[in-house]
Amino acid sequence: MTMDRDRLAQALMATFLEELEGHVAALNRDLLALEKAASPARFGELMTSLLRTVHSVKGASRAVSQALIETACHRLEEVLMVMQRQGRTSPELMEVGFTAADALDDAGRRLALKQELRGSPLEALLPRLEEAALAPDAPRPTAPALPQPSSAPGPEAPLPPVEAPAPGPEGLPVRVSAQKLDALLARSGELRVAGLRMEGRVEQVEAVHEELHQLRLRLRGTDETVARRLETRLAQLGRALAADQRTLLQTTGGLDEEVRRARTLPFAEACAGLERNARDLALASGKQARLEVRGGALELDRSLLQGLREPLLHLVRNAVAHGLETPAARREAGKPEEGRVTLSAQLRGGRVQVVVEDDGRGLDMASIRARGRARGLPVLQDAGDARLIFMPGLSTAEAVTAVSGRGVGLDVVRAQVEAMRGSVDVAFEPGLGTRFTLDVPLTLSTLRVLLVTAGGHTFAVAGEGVERLLRLEPGDVRVVEGRQMWAAPRALVPLAPLTAVLGLEASAPRQRPGAMVLSAGEVRAVLVVDEVMAEQEVLVRGLGPRIRRARHVSGVAVLPDGRMAPLLNAASLVRAAEGRTAPAGLFPAPVERKSRRRVLLADDSMTTRALEQSILEAAGYEVLACADGQEAWERLLTEGADAVVSDVEMPRMDGFALTEAVRGSPRFGRLPVVLVTARSRPEDKARGLQVGASAYLVKSAFDQTHLLETLRQLL
Repeated sequence: MTMDRDRLAQALMATFLEELEGHVAALNRDLLALEKAASPARFGELMTSLLRTVHSVKGASRAVSQALIETACHRLEEVLMVMQRQGRTSPELMEVGFTAADALDDAGRRLALKQELRGSPLEALLPRLEEAALAPDAPRPTAPALPQPSSAPGPEAPLPPVEAPAPGPEGLPVRVSAQKLDALLARSGELRVAGLRMEGRVEQVEAVHEELHQLRLRLRGTDETVARRLETRLAQLGRALAADQRTLLQTTGGLDEEVRRARTLPFAEACAGLERNARDLALASGKQARLEVRGGALELDRSLLQGLREPLLHLVRNAVAHGLETPAARREAGKPEEGRVTLSAQLRGGRVQVVVEDDGRGLDMASIRARGRARGLPVLQDAGDARLIFMPGLSTAEAVTAVSGRGVGLDVVRAQVEAMRGSVDVAFEPGLGTRFTLDVPLTLSTLRVLLVTAGGHTFAVAGEGVERLLRLEPGDVRVVEGRQMWAAPRALVPLAPLTAVLGLEASAPRQRPGAMVLSAGEVRAVLVVDEVMAEQEVLVRGLGPRIRRARHVSGVAVLPDGRMAPLLNAASLVRAAEGRTAPAGLFPAPVERKSRRRVLLADDSMTTRALEQSILEAAGYEVLACADGQEAWERLLTEGADAVVSDVEMPRMDGFALTEAVRGSPRFGRLPVVLVTARSRPEDKARGLQVGASAYLVKSAFDQTHLLETLRQLL
């Protein structure tokens, strides 16, 4: 009997805590709306809703013997009745209401951890509630006595009666725990994988049927008759198995869809509490902020919404703390004093795009670049530098506060979004605002993946992150400042072997290695693999707490045959490939010729020319040194060469013109051309590669090993 009582008490407490969470959210929502109520009718409607919510919490707390919560709600009712009688709010009473909502939320968390409420913020708030309710003509209902707080009924305490809900109409909502829905979805996913596995069994039966058919053709007499009968029965079995497999896939597909629908919640659920956070932070920093949610009715998977809560909180707080200006600054800029932060969600194919946008000052790129250089980060002086804000430890705040200056926040956003197999990007307009775009998958449990091998291991990559597949030729790869790049039709894309990114033993070079172009937001990279095996749907499992931080891995893919493959994070791979220097051995090395290779060297600086000549000759090259591009072109026509190393800025014929002349020559059109120059602007690099340079090295970052390694690869 005691065990039943304890079990019932636990069930009641679990239900109470779940309801309390919803009631606290309702309190915050109605209090925020009450601050902005523009009409007496709206004010009265919100007061009625608030009183109903507080009364519900009071009654539920009595049912689970939480006298402290009951007393606090009783006094909060008195405060609300004061506001209702006066027909208006005041900043003091509103703060009491918000503080009470926070204290109730804290109490719920304490009870969930089986902690006592003695000494809690809720207990400390009781005198303030009583004082706020004291008004000359305020109603004074008798408050219940405050006994010692208790987390559950004692063994001798009578349990409150539990009424069975009356039968309701069809479609009445039923409360189901998230854990049960998660377990149901996992079983549904396993059923789908089992259905896919049956596809292989059908193929095996068909193969046996074909072997039996061939055997029958070689038999005679009675044996042939027996074989014919077995062949017929096997064909029937194969057809029945195929039909069962189709039925299973249809049924499990429907079940999977229904379970997913049961797990969905409106996007607005992920935004719950954000308006309150924006309001409190703006108030504390002397700003005015309004939070708007668009696409709030969009139904999304609850696990996805749960994963989005923390990144959205960081981004909203970042928008208010760093993006929005003070009212005075906004007036000077010709803006409304109240800043706006907008959250929106929309479907794009099989993915969800969530945008957090503000109308503030935009990013301070000068400060961001300065902090980036101080930390030794690559600063490119282009739009891509804005992504530096996602690097760990980078903060532009001048002072450390509760919400900024610690270098924590946006790197956490990126890590959490990538853990959901998503990506985050940023764009801004100076003085007009900043826009963060989160791109995440529609579901986190099953996934269409590409299976690849690298270094003797099998890996899965989400198909949505693979832009295209390639077969690389030596002419497709360029070297820029020691980094390999894929020469796409309109851009240069960073390239790296998957083995190098993952720290695996390098694979043997191949004549035409396979590669996949990965995209993460607006950024792309090419990852070279050994083989692309297949594309199929898999069940996705988490890594677990012990290996949650595995580099470049966001989960485990359960393959239809039962094997496991690490699920690689496309965004993380793209970021790693961007800074990867060019390793040797992507293509098989050509057969070495016995004679020395001849390099045509063109540079108008005698000192630079002598230095580069000594480096090349020490490496075993024969060098033809020229003072400008015109001399180099003439000597190339008369003496020939195996490669050209040239400066860009030279008299008579510069390096760009020399490269164009080489590329336009039927005789030397395929000759490797390496430009070594002080010009580091992106447009100069782009022009050099556009006219046909095989590699572009910047003198400011010149390293003789880069030059020699580049020539070795090109030759």
